[in-house]
Amino acid sequence: MAGTPDVSIVLPTYNEVGHLDDEVARITAAMDASRYSWEIVAVDDASSDGTGDRLEALAAADPRLRVIRHRRNLGSGGARRTGTRAAQGEVVVWTDVDMTYPNDQIPALVDALEGFDQVVGARTTEEGTHRFARVPAKWVIRRLAQYLTQEEIPDLNSGFRAFRRSEGVRYLHQLPNGFSCVTTMTMSFLSDGLSVGYVDIPYAPRKGESKFHWYRDTRRYLLQVVRMMLSYEPLRVFMPIGVALLLLGLGKLGYDVVTKDLRIATNTLLLLFAAFQVISIGLLADLVVRVSKPPVREPEVTRVR
Repeated sequence: MAGTPDVSIVLPTYNEVGHLDDEVARITAAMDASRYSWEIVAVDDASSDGTGDRLEALAAADPRLRVIRHRRNLGSGGARRTGTRAAQGEVVVWTDVDMTYPNDQIPALVDALEGFDQVVGARTTEEGTHRFARVPAKWVIRRLAQYLTQEEIPDLNSGFRAFRRSEGVRYLHQLPNGFSCVTTMTMSFLSDGLSVGYVDIPYAPRKGESKFHWYRDTRRYLLQVVRMMLSYEPLRVFMPIGVALLLLGLGKLGYDVVTKDLRIATNTLLLLFAAFQVISIGLLADLVVRVSKPPVREPEVTRVR
């Protein structure tokens, strides 16, 4: 492949041999019909079904497909991190190889990046497994993320997105190995004042076996959102708790004054002291975050139609 490609498509793969050829062919046809030069960076995450060998066979037939193989399974985030570091294009596209995302629309996704630092495909339906648990859990986690960023986030954990590599590599060290890597990338951009747009996309039933574990991965999503809140806006975590304790302590203080002849109960003092501690820790954490972060521009979040 001569020169630097416009677009690098990062494909994390793990035991996807049954539909790998179809997905690579779909991406290749779409990109060949576009105005962009491109490459696919496929990361085999220690598959046990021959996915890595099949990728290397496909790469031998098309040099625009590059293959990286992990010796041990790191997870979706680890594979995306490896692929993004190896990407050569100005624009990096994240997607999956399980036929769920409309990979024939990758050129349109890159087109929508004009004027933004990142564009995310917002799914209009939920086709994943364990919907009874995933839908309410994702709603709660998305509300937490919106509370942090103070921005509307139509789809927090979509794996179909494009971003400028120059911006995205700044956050690779923050990406966890699991599925919450996509959540981290969205929140990192928004929290640092980078612009994020959204395009509505269909979401098809996946091919092959899902690697998503409803309890383990939902817990990781939730912990990662809280971790991001503490990293960027600690007061949004500590201040509500501190104020709640303060109001409860003041209410208890008033009760003691009225009913106990000005004698203040020990639990009242503990409530007030706890409020003081939580608020103080929040202010100190916020000071550390403000001092350690460089100035950033104001965010611009828009839904692209």
